[in-house]
Amino acid sequence: MTTVATWLRRQQAGIVALVVMAALFAVGRPSFASDEAKAELASAYSFQPLSIALPANYPQQTVRKVNQRYKHIDAWISSVGAGIAMNDLDMDGRSNDLCVTDPRIDQIVVTPTPGERSDRYQPFALNPGTLPMNEAIAPMGCLAGDFNEDGRTDILTYFWGRTPIVYLAKPGVTALANDAYVPTELVPNKGGATYDGPQWNSNTATSADFDGDGHLDIFIGNYFPHGPVLDDKVNGGVEMNDSMSHAVNGGENYFFRYTGVTAGAPAAPTFAKLDNVLATNVSKGWELGASTADLDGDLLPELFLNNDFGPDRLLYNQSTPGKIAFKLVEGVSSPFVPKSKTLGHDSFKGMGSDFGDLDGDGLYDSFVSNITTSFGIEESNHAFFNTGKDKADVRAQLTDGVAPFTDRSAQTRTAWTGWGWDVKIDDFDNSGVPAIVQATGFVKGEVNRWPQLQELATANDGVLRNPHSWPVVNAGADIAGSQTLAFFTKEKNGAYADVAHELGLAIPVPTRGIATGDANGDGLLDLAVARQWDAPVFYQNQSKSAGSAITLQLTHESGSPAVGAEAATSVDGRTVIGRVDGGSGHSGRRSHEVHLGLGKNVTGPVTVNLRWRDRTGQVREQDLQLSPGRHAIQLGSQAKEK
Repeated sequence: MTTVATWLRRQQAGIVALVVMAALFAVGRPSFASDEAKAELASAYSFQPLSIALPANYPQQTVRKVNQRYKHIDAWISSVGAGIAMNDLDMDGRSNDLCVTDPRIDQIVVTPTPGERSDRYQPFALNPGTLPMNEAIAPMGCLAGDFNEDGRTDILTYFWGRTPIVYLAKPGVTALANDAYVPTELVPNKGGATYDGPQWNSNTATSADFDGDGHLDIFIGNYFPHGPVLDDKVNGGVEMNDSMSHAVNGGENYFFRYTGVTAGAPAAPTFAKLDNVLATNVSKGWELGASTADLDGDLLPELFLNNDFGPDRLLYNQSTPGKIAFKLVEGVSSPFVPKSKTLGHDSFKGMGSDFGDLDGDGLYDSFVSNITTSFGIEESNHAFFNTGKDKADVRAQLTDGVAPFTDRSAQTRTAWTGWGWDVKIDDFDNSGVPAIVQATGFVKGEVNRWPQLQELATANDGVLRNPHSWPVVNAGADIAGSQTLAFFTKEKNGAYADVAHELGLAIPVPTRGIATGDANGDGLLDLAVARQWDAPVFYQNQSKSAGSAITLQLTHESGSPAVGAEAATSVDGRTVIGRVDGGSGHSGRRSHEVHLGLGKNVTGPVTVNLRWRDRTGQVREQDLQLSPGRHAIQLGSQAKEK
């Protein structure tokens, strides 16, 4: 008869393994902040929710009309399209204008931020005028920028069902209204009353001086393969992703390189459409987000693409004036780092990203939103920390094809939130330490469809492309429908705590786009949020105990925002950096201002290092002594405060 001792000896290896596993679980299990700790962290912030004015008399919808092949998943197909951008559209010197994409009315709305001076103009929907449209086109987002370099802010809009439209601001207009813009095609179209051109399905866009010639270029990221996704009169001509982990059958991505302007009022910008900048397996990912930042100090912005159903793609900028070129770089695999946690090798569902300095070392880190729902699909957000010693080291590694980033989302307690979308890394209390704000949630309804989605997630890739393989997700289905905005703020131990509930931001409605900017000029960043199939909301920052800050309006001599220009200062042993962002994220776009939080101990001037490319493409650098407050600085061959 086998004794207990004999049995234990035979099972020794298994018992040891279980003990080791239990020990590792105990050590690695994250310990989240207590309610008391979160209340203390939240006390540094205060946000007042305000309603955003929208035009009336537009018919409302609750789900989109879709291709007949997609009819049984029309709620899934209708799960994107809410977007928001915050900027200075009326040129009053404040980022107090919003461009809202609202799927409930399928319109792109320009409206003032609520609160101070919200009566400057009435909200209105952009009108394409004589440009051709049809019923199978829906707006997905907007991007502000001075695309014709006349000193006024234009609006680029992108769609499912057609190529983008650029609304050029008319010169001399003093009040915003529909007739303040001239709609123009980004891609030349043969015209006609009904649009029958390329059926792009664009889900993200950003702008930057990619080739370093001193002028603003445009990137358009597409999601579905080009086709009639929203045409309910058609049955076919569409497909779904060919993999849950490495799909490369999405719509192509395109770059538009600035080539000049043609005479007119307003002048019309001209762009060269570039089809083959990226390899096919990069260009045809299912793009949901894109972010840009200069990682290595050469003032050529890198581009980070966030793919649904597959690995994110970090592209090292190797462009020269007149030629846009990128090199794919990836993180280094290690026995101690799962493949899914290695940049460029993950199999997650990237929804959006942003660059920001999370550890105060003067180098850009990145945060990526993924699907992270417990008992649903629990992947992980990525908090990619830059491991380079300095910018020269980052440049050397990027040149060798290595992305010098390591994921610390578990250690920083930012790994799990929900079905993530847009994200912004910004300093809302002027402490010099940025917070992380993330949109979450998918489809809101009454019938739980997580079990069917889990079955789909484990299906063979060979059947995924066929829409009929997908489970029913119609109106009334619920998948992560009650998830809320996340607001991560940093603890003294370096970890983060989500204090959205304590701040009154945890409303159980799916959110999509996040925009930030200082609307009333009080030195505090405000927050605007687009919500899918619900009203957008504006959160006015009313934090009482915030530190001081420097807000920079960095422009070229023409008055155009100097997209890509960088500012840095040192405060209390840490480096604070910022850039003129050309539109990073999923469907939310921050303003063109640079915001540098200085903390509570700074009341006098500090040295701010500025780096930029002038209109000739030449790199410039200058130090300025600047006091806390707002500064308008013109960047030419020198930096001059206006």
